[in-house]
Amino acid sequence: MKKILVFACCSLFFFSGQTQAQNKKAVKSKSEIAMGKQTIYQFKVEDLSGNIFDFSTLKGKKIMIVNTASKCGLTPQYKDLEAIYKEYKDKGFVIVGFPANNFASQEPGTNEEIATFCQQNYGVSFPMMDKVSVKGDDMCAVYQFLTQKAKNGLQDSNVEWNFQKYLINEKGELEKVIAPKTLPTDPSVIDWIKG
Repeated sequence: MKKILVFACCSLFFFSGQTQAQNKKAVKSKSEIAMGKQTIYQFKVEDLSGNIFDFSTLKGKKIMIVNTASKCGLTPQYKDLEAIYKEYKDKGFVIVGFPANNFASQEPGTNEEIATFCQQNYGVSFPMMDKVSVKGDDMCAVYQFLTQKAKNGLQDSNVEWNFQKYLINEKGELEKVIAPKTLPTDPSVIDWIKG
């Protein structure tokens, strides 16, 4: 009888331990959900022409999001951005540009002026969105996602200057943040696109 009682107690202890472990797992998943890890696919924004651009249409593609400006020392990066876009757009890669006037007023133009500038000077064919704010109290929702670990699940970051690049994987998750001065053609970026 003692053996049966000891076996029953041990079994109860073993199974209650499993249940606790399972409960901890469930709590972790719930806390991750509560923490708010999101994907880029939840966002719909307007492009330079005022049309709705739905990020969910990019599922399965690698995405580079970059804040742009027309009157910046880094503006010539448009040339490299367009080059890699043309080379890899048929291989599951897209660039999405967000003009922003947050740094030294280097993007003062209207959406129409920005579109004309990009087309005439760099032949930009990748999607360009409506001008937004990428920092401060009026930061747009996409950049809140990109810069807040509580939302993107990877890291907190600040947009340092024009042409900072955010790399999003095929699942819509933030994977890397690339500094403004790092060229779009840098091996670290190209390796990521090809990987």
